[in-house]
Amino acid sequence: MPDRDSPLRDAQRSAGANGHVPVQTPPIIDPNPEVTMPDEPVDELSVELRAGGVAETAPGHLVGSAQPLGVDVSGPGPVSTAPAPSGSTPKRPGDRIFSALASGSGLFIVVLVVLVGAFLLWKAIPAIGDDKTNFLTSRIWSVGDRANSFGIAGLLWTTVLISVFAMVVAVPIAVGIALFVTHYAPARLAKPVAAVIDLLAAIPSIIYGIWGIAILAPHLTGVQNGLSSGLGWIPLFKHHNNAVGTVFDGGVVLAIMILPIITSISREVFQRTPRQNIEAALALGSTRWEMIQLAVLPYGRPGVVSGAMLGLGRALGETIAITIIVSTAGNGAPFDASLFGKGNTFASQIATGGDALFAHPGPFIAAGLVLFVLTFLVNAAARAVVNRKTVS
Repeated sequence: MPDRDSPLRDAQRSAGANGHVPVQTPPIIDPNPEVTMPDEPVDELSVELRAGGVAETAPGHLVGSAQPLGVDVSGPGPVSTAPAPSGSTPKRPGDRIFSALASGSGLFIVVLVVLVGAFLLWKAIPAIGDDKTNFLTSRIWSVGDRANSFGIAGLLWTTVLISVFAMVVAVPIAVGIALFVTHYAPARLAKPVAAVIDLLAAIPSIIYGIWGIAILAPHLTGVQNGLSSGLGWIPLFKHHNNAVGTVFDGGVVLAIMILPIITSISREVFQRTPRQNIEAALALGSTRWEMIQLAVLPYGRPGVVSGAMLGLGRALGETIAITIIVSTAGNGAPFDASLFGKGNTFASQIATGGDALFAHPGPFIAAGLVLFVLTFLVNAAARAVVNRKTVS
């Protein structure tokens, strides 16, 4: 058996012969080794492996592992997918055609509105100049071969009164229906209710008019008598001996007609309330109604205003239903501010013009000009309100 201490004895003999004992010093490691870059490119992984003292057998393989690395660094670099600058990309023929059609459509609408306004001014100004009475304050409407005496005071009041009354009735109901469909009703009930409300917009105006005067108006007589008995001291609810055919009847039917428009837009806006706003309100311990007050209504207010203004535009221009339901007040009748009276709107006056509408169209076009300006002002006011709510 060999002696394990023989190398040690040999070292001691050598030390005794030479007079000193050799000392083995550890190798000195340079803390900042210089890495000599070869002429040919070396991948970064190989350099890092060598600098860290890890042996490498082949690019992408480590000693002691038969599997390659997850990322092969020996291949080409990543391919950039960033789009080229817009200025250097030529437009395709389809893009040019679609852009031209979209721009032309927007320009066409603007030109059409300008042309309609110019036509109304061109035809209305000479008729107003030949008017024998005050166009803005008179309640007389007499159009004939000898002289034209016409004013819009009564038409303007009845149009605004019946439209505003319809809005007062329709907007709260529409908002309530929209909140019920979006936040209270189960899914199996919400969809049928929304579909039925949307179907109201498909009913023709003449059907509303016949149903309103024949079926609904007789049932509203008791409501009119009750309001006039309790609030008759207010000019708006002054009692009249009119069973049917009043402004009140027309306003209720008009409210039903504009209900689908306001409900549809309000429902779409309420459904898009950010979920984090709703969850934040509920996390603070709010009830469902408090959550609606804090999160849903503030977010959907601009949409509700837009829907209401669209409904008001429909109400201002409604013709057939109002012509059938509301009885005429007579030419030159005294001013009456009551909802329970009679009257004519701009649209109904034009619709009942008869032969005079074609023989002397000037006065009727002048009335249409006022209605056009009124509708434009309403839409502009709605746009201003929506923009202010959105910014705030």
